[in-house]
Amino acid sequence: MDIDGQPEQFSMLVATRMIRCIDDKASREVQYWEPKHGQPHKVGQYLSVAGMRIDPSKVGDAKVFRTWGWSIALIVSEALKTALERTGATGMRFTEV
Repeated sequence: MDIDGQPEQFSMLVATRMIRCIDDKASREVQYWEPKHGQPHKVGQYLSVAGMRIDPSKVGDAKVFRTWGWSIALIVSEALKTALERTGATGMRFTEV
């Protein structure tokens, strides 16, 4: 893909797979939308997730995915993380979950 004004080539990853794997008990803090928040269509969904941990038993062999209910997070396997780092890819920050 080309971007005007940028001489370097770049690649973009679009992750469409969602896995319900957030471990609420192991995560530092998880909050859900409640009726009191005035967003009835969001009740029961994640409002915030801090110190997120995932349950590896629910992930299977997935190498890259987003967490169901908290699509802000993009999860990649350790092998994919290492491969991306080896290529010199930029614009990434990794946090173990």
